[in-house]
Amino acid sequence: MNHTDIAKRLDASEKNIILIYAFNCTGKTRLSIAYKDLTKQDGHNSGVYYNAFSEDLFVWDNDHENNEQSVRLLIQEGSLNKYHSSLSEDVVREKLEPYNFDFDFSFDLFDNPERGIRSITFFPKDDSDQGNIKISRGEERIFVWCFFLALFELEDLKETQNKYFFIDDPVSSLDDHNLFITAISVMRMIEEYERKGKIIITTHHIGFFSLLANWITKGEKASTYKDKTDIFILSNNRDGSLSLNNPKRTVLLYHLYLLSILNEAEKTNELSAYHMVILRQALENIASFLGVGRFSFVLEKLGFRNSDELANMINILSHKNIFAYESEMITNDNKDMIIDILNKLRKKYDFVLHEE
Repeated sequence: MNHTDIAKRLDASEKNIILIYAFNCTGKTRLSIAYKDLTKQDGHNSGVYYNAFSEDLFVWDNDHENNEQSVRLLIQEGSLNKYHSSLSEDVVREKLEPYNFDFDFSFDLFDNPERGIRSITFFPKDDSDQGNIKISRGEERIFVWCFFLALFELEDLKETQNKYFFIDDPVSSLDDHNLFITAISVMRMIEEYERKGKIIITTHHIGFFSLLANWITKGEKASTYKDKTDIFILSNNRDGSLSLNNPKRTVLLYHLYLLSILNEAEKTNELSAYHMVILRQALENIASFLGVGRFSFVLEKLGFRNSDELANMINILSHKNIFAYESEMITNDNKDMIIDILNKLRKKYDFVLHEE
């Protein structure tokens, strides 16, 4: 199969949610373009998508001529610019809030609403008089993602391009903390839109893929989404063609990836509350490998006499709202609990973990 064949298969799927793990160099962006071209109606896009081309619409004007005093982020003209005039800065700020950034921004719109936003200027939060600043590459990627999240909510856009959302790798170059925040934002998109159109998500990041796959198929809302979901692995064949397979036919050791993140955080003394989410995810995966549906069973096998109580505590501490808004806060007791569980996991199962 080629990218157009894959796009046809995705379009033919009766499932509302499609999650794809794509190995490197399989052309995820090309797939998103092939799907866009396949589903055009009368020459117009029938849905909206986020991919590398979306990020490339944002280009820095560093204002070297004036010693960078008016540095700003320019937006190139594209098919969605006509919707910019309806975009609220406050909605974008709302999307950015879980990331806990210390900058603010303002839009500079063209006089012609059809041309959208000319540029975006950034400045320190609560200190706009300090002048324009240039945010980091990671901050820029997250800002652009939140910009599109806000854009996707516009009623005018949803009325004209409502057949699908195609989200390609919104976590490229993000650290673990921001990756998990982004996973939550994608899950909220699924909760909001899956009944109205198709949502296709592609990623090369095994942790991001693992989180979404488990939330959708094994999490507290699995009963709502599991039967509406197709999960695939996209890979290259030796002859240059592509394969799209169900991951049940292969083995992706999610728990080893997650345990590696926890090991590294423990080693560098950087355990945070969001690591409780990762711990729960790892325990759930191990429980699945052991053929049981509850991770308290794993805690019991590790020798914890209060396994049900401990599992309930982990559930509470890894609740998505706590994680999203208080992700940097963790008590020493909770750190000790994570370390204790990790030590017992290493001793009992002797996992061979990948070290960065």
